Amino acid sequence: MTDTLTGIWDGSYVQPGAGVVTFLATLIETGGALGGSVTEPCMTPACPISTHNASIAGHRSGSAVSFVKRYEPSGYGYDTVHYDGAVNAEATEIDGRWKIAGTSFSGTFLMVRATRPAESVTSDERIKEPAL
Repeated sequence: MTDTLTGIWDGSYVQPGAGVVTFLATLIETGGALGGSVTEPCMTPACPISTHNASIAGHRSGSAVSFVKRYEPSGYGYDTVHYDGAVNAEATEIDGRWKIAGTSFSGTFLMVRATRPAESVTSDERIKEPAL
């Protein structure tokens, strides 16, 4: 298993009444502590903002991953969401369940590590340019 979950992750979760919601997460892991951010579309009908931003704080112990996502600002039906999941042996996927404390709202989520960093794409493009 890789030593860190630090990186860019493409994710999705199933929200009752809204279906599948996609998001982009940036994770930073230091000594088992997780931090980071999430950007996702607002799925609430008549939402006055199109994109939500949230922070992540949690931890990883072996393959177990747990974090709380806090929407900034809270509101529009969004506040804090608790995530518990497991990372696969290659540290390329995290899947599990999310829950909003004090409610019956819960569902599944999946995060997949982005495989093409921007630097690699730039280098590949330079290689393809014709020599003058």
